[in-house]
Amino acid sequence: MAKLLGNLNYAIILGVLLLIVVMFGFHGTVMAEGYANAFFRYLHVLVGIMWIGLLYYFNFVQIPTMPKVPAELKPGVSKYIAPEALFWFRWAAAFTVLTGLVVALLNGYLHQALMLQSPYRLIGLGMWLAIIMAINVWFVIWPNQKKALGLVDADADTKAKAASTAMIFSRTNTVLSLPMLYCMVTQGLLGQVG
Repeated sequence: MAKLLGNLNYAIILGVLLLIVVMFGFHGTVMAEGYANAFFRYLHVLVGIMWIGLLYYFNFVQIPTMPKVPAELKPGVSKYIAPEALFWFRWAAAFTVLTGLVVALLNGYLHQALMLQSPYRLIGLGMWLAIIMAINVWFVIWPNQKKALGLVDADADTKAKAASTAMIFSRTNTVLSLPMLYCMVTQGLLGQVG
């Protein structure tokens, strides 16, 4: 079991195989009407958990802990952990927004939500907050993190400024995540979105 679960690729394959068993063995007719909607909702939640989980990891764990890390150990984070986490972070952001837009499209409320029209204002606000957050990830946080982590050439002052900018926008996303998640969860609970 340690060999199987000790390898992330094997663990993911095992998870996908179990997913297929559930899809075909317990869910019933997989290609039933509305299944695409259900499957994209599943993907949306899956990548959303990865995105917001990594956002919270950065803000609740990595950023507050880095000042306590001895100088000789910091390169382990900045050269190995942070770049890998940022890879998953930015792609999870992109796929969370993409799958959310697909769900809205499949349910016929994409335009109304993006225009903040009733009864889709709440989910629309959540969508806009997520879009803003994803823009922050791709166009502010990631370019600045590349400088701060030394993935692109930058002098010490530029690296320090980039690290500060990336942190402020990451904290901005943490702030925006709270109402965004509220909008996403309560819209469905209120029964206003199919």
